[in-house]
Order: sequence, then structure tokens, then C-alpha cells
Amino acid sequence: MTRRRALLLPAALIAMSLALPAAAADLLATAKARGTLRIAMEGTYPPFNFKDPKTGQLAGYDVDVATLVAGKLGLKPEFVTTEWSAILAGLGAGKYDVIVSQVGMTPKRQEVFDFSEPYTYSSPQLIIRKNEKAAYASLADLKGKKLGVGQGSVFEQQAKAVPGIEVKSYPAAPENLQDLAVGRIDAALNDSLMVAYLLNNSKLPIKAGARVGQVERMGIPFKKGNPQFKAAVNKALADGAADGSLKKISVKWFGSDVSRPAK
Repeated sequence: MTRRRALLLPAALIAMSLALPAAAADLLATAKARGTLRIAMEGTYPPFNFKDPKTGQLAGYDVDVATLVAGKLGLKPEFVTTEWSAILAGLGAGKYDVIVSQVGMTPKRQEVFDFSEPYTYSSPQLIIRKNEKAAYASLADLKGKKLGVGQGSVFEQQAKAVPGIEVKSYPAAPENLQDLAVGRIDAALNDSLMVAYLLNNSKLPIKAGARVGQVERMGIPFKKGNPQFKAAVNKALADGAADGSLKKISVKWFGSDVSRPAK
């Protein structure tokens, strides 16, 4: 949501993203002149980015990481929420500077956009109903079953690669999990860190299932051709790791440091 998230990148988007003006200013200079860093995220993907029901404000791991990076760049964060299915196209169109919303660093995406160093390491995991008796140890065990996934996600691609699974795609996690709870689907596939959060915070009758994929890396994408901006963002993340602030954010949301690979 990797969203772990793998959106299909149309040829027009690729061409638009690669066609940079010869004298284009580096994004760092542009953002500094503006005084803000325009940050896109989904806003419906707890615990990464979501609206706090008490305050109505954006909250979550991605929000805190984005705020940290913007601060270290000397910029004010300016958040934009958009549906996941359109988020990379919006970046290519210049609607915002970066995406901080658990964007997996897939080779196809890296052909189109530059990425920061990873700031999250996680893996795909099944979610099932609490009263589920079947043992789904792999995606292959879900043949003949209905599996809910995020629309345009790597989870969707993983599920569709297994013959016999009826894949149902959802624009956001809440609808997916609600359908799971009431039995419209047999399981859901999402991020293991999200699953851990849901077990502690959701009132739905769901539980964690098996992990069914490899560890994946999430980074901050932005348009190619901005080497100064890339260096500055990577320095901001490195400084956050060195001074402990990135780990503090991670522990706040997950109880462990997910900004580094597990040893």
C-alpha cells in the first residue's frame, strides 16, 4: 500500500515524468523559494497516514516522517490527500513535490521517479476473521477463495499472479476490512505493520494471518532530475537516523524500529 503498492505506469506518465525542461530549477531551490514542501499521501491508511477522529488532522507514521524531513530541510510541510490509484500520476503531473505514503521502491517505479533511501521495511501479510478455521499458510491456499486487496497495489499484483484466487480490489483499507469482517471476502492481504496496528486498535473481528512475501522497502519518490533535492532528503533521513528522531517516530507507532532492516 509493495503498497507495497505497485501502480501501473502508463506510457504517457512515463514520458511526462522523463521530459524535463533543460533549464529546470532543482526542486530544492523551488521548494526553498516557496517555503513549503508539498507532500502527498492517501490519508486513509492507518497507522501510516489517516485522519485522527479526535482532531480531524492527519496523523500517522508517514505524517511524522514527512514532518521530520520537511523540518530538516527548513520547510513547512503542506499535505495533500489523494486516492492511491491516482497518487503517482499526480506526482508526475507536478501536483506535489513528493509522496510519503508507503510507496514501494519497485524497479518499474524507479525507472520513472527518483527515490530517497528507504525509511520503512515491511512485508505482506494476510488478515483473516477471528473465527476462521482454515489455515491459509500461503496465497496458494486461497485458491477458490475471495481475497481483498488495495486497488493498484503490489498486493493486488501478487494475488492476481496466483491462479484460482477471486481477487476483489478496494480503493482504501477500511472498505476492504469491513467486507472481510462481514464475510464478503475470505481474507485480505496488506502490510504486516498495518496488521499489527489493527490488532491493537480495530474493533472488527479480524486477526493476523500468515506472512506471505519478502521484506520490501518503502521510500519517498519525486521527479527525476533533482540531484540537490535528492541529496538533501537523504541527508535529512540520515540525520534523523543519527539523532534518534526517526527511530523515536517508529517506536511511537510500531513499538520497534521499522526504519531499518530487521536483523
